[in-house]
Parts: sequence; structure tokens; C-alpha cells
Amino acid sequence: MEELIDVLDENGIKTGEILSRKEIHKRGLWHRLIAVVIVNENNEILLQQRSYKKEKNAGMWDISVAGHISSGQDALSAAAREINEEVSINLGYQVDIKDFRYMFSYREEQIVREDYIDRQFFDFFILRKSGLKAENIKVQESEVEQVKYVTISELNEMIEKKEVVQRDALYKELMNYLFRV
Repeated sequence: MEELIDVLDENGIKTGEILSRKEIHKRGLWHRLIAVVIVNENNEILLQQRSYKKEKNAGMWDISVAGHISSGQDALSAAAREINEEVSINLGYQVDIKDFRYMFSYREEQIVREDYIDRQFFDFFILRKSGLKAENIKVQESEVEQVKYVTISELNEMIEKKEVVQRDALYKELMNYLFRV
């Protein structure tokens, strides 16, 4: 069964309509997603390489986790769910919503194809986890090829070379945060 998502207006307010993810993208309707960057004790950023089977940005490197917020779900619960789905952390603990630091929200529009339009509000969070090694992460193979940690300078280099999914507002806020810490 396909994920059901709340439709939003251009201000990010729920309209009361609930549609499938496919229908929302086909019609280019506004909806909400979460974006999470996992940062370790060395200020390294966990990146995931998107599956080559993905409809959009296949094979590109991306932030730690991003995903749609299901109908009736709040952003923090969606962030925890997406982490547990896409990058299961095999360290004997679950990610808890109190571990997330809310950074900001932003909106983005992109026409991927005629029948796939993104009109999305993102809620961006940072999750700081010490002792988390890339080799201890089990990825959801239908979503993720592999994961790795990168330094801030390596991420900047990847952005310049267009090796990562374009998320300019998010990267700017992430850099500001990492340089403050």
C-alpha cells in the first residue's frame, strides 16, 4: 500500500485532503518532508548514496536521511521513522525524538518531469551521535546504496562538483551550525 500524505496549501497549512505520494507528485501539490543530518563527535557528516533505482537523483550522495511525513504524523516522529527505515543503527539503541535538534523549515519547488513535480516543505533537523561508525549502519537497500562520513571540506568539495543532491538552504544552515559548535 502506498504511503498517504497530507496535502498542504502554499503556506504549509493542511488542506484536509489526503492523497498518495504518487498522486501528490503527479499533481504537483504541496506537502511536507523531513531532512536529517547525522553528525558524529568529530563533526563529520553522514551521507547516503541514493539507490540507483530511485526516480529522482538516483546514485547521487545525499544528506543522512530525508523522507515524506505520513498523513497524521508529526515531523519528529517521521524523522525517527525514516532513520530507522533507511539507515538502521546497529548499536543497541533506538533513535528518540528528544535527540533531534530542530534547525529550520524551508520550501522548495522543482519540476522533475511533466508527471513528477516537487512542491515540498522541509523540516530540517540535526542528530548528533557519538560513537556511530558507518560500518555499524545497515542500509535499506531499496533506498540506499551505501553510507559514509565526510568532513565539512569534503562536503563542500562534493557540493562544488555537484556530486550531492542540491539542497542549498540546508547546506548553508548546516555549515553555520557546524562552525558555531
